[in-house]
Amino acid sequence: MSDFDVIVLGGGPGGYIAAERLGHAGKRVLLVEAVALGGTCLNVGCIPTKALLNAAKTYEHALHGSHLGVNTSDISVDWTQMQKWKAQTVATLVGGVGAAEKKAGVTVINGHGTFDGPGRVTVDGTQHTAEHVILATGSVPVMPPIPGAKDNPKVVDSTGMLAVEAIPARLAVIGGGVIGLEFASLFAMLGSEVTVIEMLPEIVPFMDDELASQLRKGLSDVDFKLSCKVTAIEDGTVRFDTKDGAAESVEADVVLMAVGRRPAVEGWGAETSGLEFSGKGIVVDERMRTNLPGVWAVGDVTGRSLLAHAAYRMGEVAVANILDPQAHRRGEIMRWHTIPWAVYSNPEAAGIGMTEAAARKAGHDVVTSTVPGYMSGRFVAEHGTKAPGAAKLVVDAATNQVLGIHVLGAYAAEMVWGASAALETELNVADLRQLVFPHPTNSELIREAAWAAKA
Repeated sequence: MSDFDVIVLGGGPGGYIAAERLGHAGKRVLLVEAVALGGTCLNVGCIPTKALLNAAKTYEHALHGSHLGVNTSDISVDWTQMQKWKAQTVATLVGGVGAAEKKAGVTVINGHGTFDGPGRVTVDGTQHTAEHVILATGSVPVMPPIPGAKDNPKVVDSTGMLAVEAIPARLAVIGGGVIGLEFASLFAMLGSEVTVIEMLPEIVPFMDDELASQLRKGLSDVDFKLSCKVTAIEDGTVRFDTKDGAAESVEADVVLMAVGRRPAVEGWGAETSGLEFSGKGIVVDERMRTNLPGVWAVGDVTGRSLLAHAAYRMGEVAVANILDPQAHRRGEIMRWHTIPWAVYSNPEAAGIGMTEAAARKAGHDVVTSTVPGYMSGRFVAEHGTKAPGAAKLVVDAATNQVLGIHVLGAYAAEMVWGASAALETELNVADLRQLVFPHPTNSELIREAAWAAKA
C-alpha cells in the first residue's frame, strides 16, 4: 500500500490549493515544499508587491489630493515601515495557508523533493509513495546573458528588488511586462527617477495595443525606451541600442532585470524520470495530465500561464480529474482562453480573451468598441475626466459573441472577474447589455462598451 494517495511537489498556489482540496475530499495527501508555503506568489511575488504598491498609492493620493479638497503637509515615505507592513502581510497569509492545510489533514514536509517517477518522491533521503503525484515546482526569473549583468551588485531580479534597503534615486528596469511595470510604477510613485527599457515596440505584449498605449501614457513619471535592446551593463550604466541603431545609455543606482520568468524544470528529477518537458514547461493536456501515468502538473511549471490564479484553477482541475476520471465530461478542464490577467500599476489594467489584433489574426471579422473612463459616474467622482481609463470590447461581427474584454483604470483588476464570467459562458453583446451593473461603479464601463458596440 502506498504511503499516500497523492503527493504534491511544490507548495505554491497550484500545489497548496490542490493539496487542500484533496485533503477535504478525504485523501491522504503529502505536500512537499522546499522553501516556504505559498511559493513565489505569496512570499516574493504577487502579495508583497501589492502590499508595497498599495502603500505607494496611498502616498500618491495624499500627495495629490488638494483638488479633492484634501490638503496635507509633511507627507513622507517611511521605507522601513513599508517593508515591515509587507513582511507582516506575507507572514499572515503564509500562516493562513499552513492552517488551511492542517485543517484539511494534509501532511506538510519542508524539504527538497525529488521526483523519482510515477508514484515516487524522495524528500531529503526518504522515499514516499502514492497513487498520484502532482508536480507544482513553479518558475524562476529569467536572467539573460547580458554582458556585465552577472555578479553585478547593482543588478537585481524581482526578489532582490523587494528587499532593497532604500528607495533608489534612479531605477532602470529592463523589461516592460507586468513585473517591470509594477515595480516601475511603485518606485516612480515613491519618487525614483525610473527608466523602462523594452525590446518590443509597446509595453505588456499580450495587452490590447490601444489600451497598452494609454497605460504607458498614464505612467507619465516613467521614461520608456521602446524598441531598444540592452547591450551591456557596466556598474550602474545600462547601455542599449535604439531601433534606429543609435547607442544610448542610462545611469541607475539599481537595475531591475524583469524580462520574465521560466518554468522550473531542473533540479528535481524531471530530466531522469521520462517526463515530457522542454524549456517551455511540462507538457500537459486540458485535464493537467502529463505523459506519465498518475502524474499531473499544475501552475507555472507547465508554462501555459504563469499566473497564480491560473495555477489555482489548474490545481482544481487536476484534483477534479483525480477524484473522478469522468470529471472532464462535466467541464472540469482548463479553458486557457478564459484566464484573465491584471497589472497592478497606477493606473491598473486588466483583460481577458483576445485582443483586437489577435482576433483579426485568428480570422474573425472584428467589431470593437472603446469607451473612456469618464463614462462612469464613479470614475469621474473619484478621478475626474482626465485620468487614464477605458473599457474595450472585441466582438465577432458574424455572431456578436464577445471575444475579449479589456479595462484600464482604477479597480480594473477587481472588474475583470465579471469579464471572465462573460467569456466562460460565451455571452454575446445582447446578453452583456441585459446584465445589471451596480451604479455608480467603474464596472459600468463594460456595459457602456457593450451598448457602444455596433452589433
